[in-house]
Amino acid sequence: MAKITTIIDIGSNSVRMAIFQKTSRFGFYLLYEIKSKVRISEGSYRFGGILQELPMLRALKALSDFKQISQKYGSKKLLCVATSAIRDAPNAREFISRVKQTCGIQIKVIDGKKEAFYGGIACANLSHKKDGITIDIGGGSTECAFIKEGKVIDLISLDIGTIRLKELFFDKKEDLRAAKEFIKKEIEKIPKTYRHTNIFGIGGTIRAISKMAMKNTDYPIDVLHGYEMDIKEHLPFIEKIYTTKEEKLASLGVSEDRKDNIRSGALILAVLLERFEADIVTTSGVGVREGVFLSDLLRNQNYTFPIGFNPSLSSLADRFLLHHKHGQSVKKECLKIFDALWSVHRIDVRYKLHLSIAGRLSGIGKKLSFYDAHEHSAYFLLHALDYGFSHQDKAIICLLAQFSNKKIPKDNSIAHISKIMPPILTLQWLSFILGMAEAMCIVGLPSDTHYSYEGDRLKVRSSQGLYLSQENVMKLVKPIEFQIEFFQEKVV
Repeated sequence: MAKITTIIDIGSNSVRMAIFQKTSRFGFYLLYEIKSKVRISEGSYRFGGILQELPMLRALKALSDFKQISQKYGSKKLLCVATSAIRDAPNAREFISRVKQTCGIQIKVIDGKKEAFYGGIACANLSHKKDGITIDIGGGSTECAFIKEGKVIDLISLDIGTIRLKELFFDKKEDLRAAKEFIKKEIEKIPKTYRHTNIFGIGGTIRAISKMAMKNTDYPIDVLHGYEMDIKEHLPFIEKIYTTKEEKLASLGVSEDRKDNIRSGALILAVLLERFEADIVTTSGVGVREGVFLSDLLRNQNYTFPIGFNPSLSSLADRFLLHHKHGQSVKKECLKIFDALWSVHRIDVRYKLHLSIAGRLSGIGKKLSFYDAHEHSAYFLLHALDYGFSHQDKAIICLLAQFSNKKIPKDNSIAHISKIMPPILTLQWLSFILGMAEAMCIVGLPSDTHYSYEGDRLKVRSSQGLYLSQENVMKLVKPIEFQIEFFQEKVV
C-alpha cells in the first residue's frame, strides 16, 4: 500500500477528502482532511433521483481542487467512493464520466451494504468499544452495521437520510407524523436481532448533536471521537431539535451549516435509538473514509489489526519517540514497580495498561523541546491517541505523563476532568510509579535490578550503584509516607 493515500467520499450532502500517512506496516495518522458542502443530491428527490446540473458543477469544482490538494501532499494512491445520491441517480453514468474527464478521478459507486461495511470496520478497529450497532446517517440513506467482538457480523442500508426527508417532508412543511411514519415503514427492514445498549454514532448529524451535548453539560474534554452520550439524559434535547422551527435552531446551539438538515437527522436518530433499545451513543469521528482506507490496509488481515496492535500508539512512537529502547525500559520498570508496591496501593490491575503506555511514550515531548517536555508529552498524548482509547483512558495517560516528576495536585488544576477520572490517590500512585521508573532508567539499567516491599520500605537491589537514579528517586513526592532504600549487590 502507498505510504500516503487519499480517500474521497462523495455523499449526498458533502464531499469529503481524507489523506492518511503510514508510519509503519499498520501504523498511520490523518495527514489532512477537508470537506465541501456540495449537496450533490440537491433537488434530486423531487425529480426521481436525477442529479441536477448546478450540484454536479459544484461537485466537479470541488473534486478538481481535491485532486490538486492530494497531489500537493504527495499522495500516490487515490480511492474515491460515491454513496446514496449517485447510486440512486438515473444519470449517474453521465456524472461519473464527467468527473473522470474533468478531474481524472475514477469514482467507485458502492451499494448500501458496502457503505455500512466501511463504517462498521472503521468503528470496529478505531473505537475503544468492540460491540454495538453503527448508525451512519447520511443525506440520502442511513447505514447500520452490527459489530460483535470487533467483527462486523451483519449489515443493513435504509433509504432514509437528512436531505431525502428534508425535501420530501420538512421543505413541504408536512406534519411531523408523516415523516415519522415514513421512517418507521423503512426500518421494518431491520432484523429483530438488532438490539444493543451501545450505538456507534457516525456522520455529521450525530457529531453535531454530540458537540451540543458536550457544551450543554460542560464536558471537560474537547474531543468528539469516543465521547459517550447518555441517551436517557439527552433524548429530550434530540427531540427538541426536530420539533423546533428552523429559524429558531440557533437558540439550541445549532451551527449555521446544519440548520437546514439537522431536524430530519435528529428525527431519524431518535426513531432508531428507540428501535435498538440503546443506552449510550459512542460518538465516532471515523466513518466511510477511514473504512475505505482500512479495507485496503487490512485486506490481508481479515479487516482487523493484529491482536494488541494500536495504530495511534505505533504512529506516535514512529514519529516522536527519540529513543525507543529507553521507552520500552521505562514501561518495563513501571510494571515491575507497580507489582512490587501492590500490597500498599491495591490499585486495580487494569490501570497497568495506562501505566505501560505512559511509560513507553512519556518522553515524546522531548521531540518538541527538552524544557517542559512533560507538558509537551501530555499534549501529544491527549490529542494524538486518536484511535482505540476512551476519553478516560486518554485523560489518565496524559495526566500521568504531565505529572510523572511531581505529585498530582488535589486542587482546581485538574478539577475540570475529575468527573471522568479515578480517585486522586490512584492517580498519584500511578504518577509516582511512572516518575520512579523514569528516574531508574536515566542510565542503562542492569537486568538484575529488583524491587521488593518489606515492612514500610521499598528496597531496590541492583548490581550497579545507580547513583543518579537514587538521587532523582529521592526527589519524588510519594503518595503516602514510606522509605525507599537502594542496595548494590548481586541479585540472584
